[in-house]
Amino acid sequence: MLIRIPLPPYFSFQECLWFLDRNFDDCMHKVSKQGVRKLLEIENEPVLIEISENEAGLKVEVLFGKGPEEPIVQFVEEWLDMSRNIEPFYELLKKDKELAYMTTDFYGLRMIAIPDLFEALCWSIIGQQINLTFAYKLKRRLTETYGKMLTYEGAEYYLFPKPEDLMRIAAEDLLPMQFSGKKAEYIIEIAGKFANGQVSKEILQNLSTQEAIAHLVKIRGIGEWTANYAMMKSLKRLECITYGDVGLYNALAQQKGFPKRPSKEELNIFFAGFKNWEAYTVFYLWRTLALKKQ
Repeated sequence: MLIRIPLPPYFSFQECLWFLDRNFDDCMHKVSKQGVRKLLEIENEPVLIEISENEAGLKVEVLFGKGPEEPIVQFVEEWLDMSRNIEPFYELLKKDKELAYMTTDFYGLRMIAIPDLFEALCWSIIGQQINLTFAYKLKRRLTETYGKMLTYEGAEYYLFPKPEDLMRIAAEDLLPMQFSGKKAEYIIEIAGKFANGQVSKEILQNLSTQEAIAHLVKIRGIGEWTANYAMMKSLKRLECITYGDVGLYNALAQQKGFPKRPSKEELNIFFAGFKNWEAYTVFYLWRTLALKKQ
């Protein structure tokens, strides 16, 4: 199957590919010169897709498996945030003299999603208080052990483990992978809450952002940062701010001269200038942290 998706305005597939290929060991997709390959599960069957670009827009080729076109298109558009008009965000950026350059230097970058809420929450818990390189290693170990795998053309492609798979394990099972005991407990408990229906993307979608965050922070292992990150990356709630995020603080220090640990009030004053686009502002600020590496 070959699917074509027209490009929306203010969209750059190359900027999105850059974000997906930042020299981290991400086991959830593979980026090449042709584009990016990702394994999906559609109607309980594995479907491997390759996304590339040509003059007509995005080209989505189904390399393995079968499935209706609609959920594949829906996934790609959600993953790359293609349905959103980001021109209003660019207009706000242009009004900020220190950040206006982002509209050209990062032109067309979209907020790459983690559509699976369970994966988003697990990933944010895995990443707590460790560097990204080690976090990606832990995620790979968890996924390779408990997730489904497809081999295609000699390469392995993975689906993130299901809640039903992780709820049955013991915290001790994750210790050899270098998970801390607490992180192991948190992930297994959250898996149980997803499996029994206490938490789901559908439940949170029917709540306001503040109600959804309040619902999440009642769960052991989920604090304000984790809840905001998951809401931002999975439910695309643009008003979310990742308070306590070291990367955000470093970016604001470099770009705006903020103190290394700004107060919540200082952050709120800054983000008031990007009302309804706070999450995109965070995402673009994260993007600046790679400028010295290029």
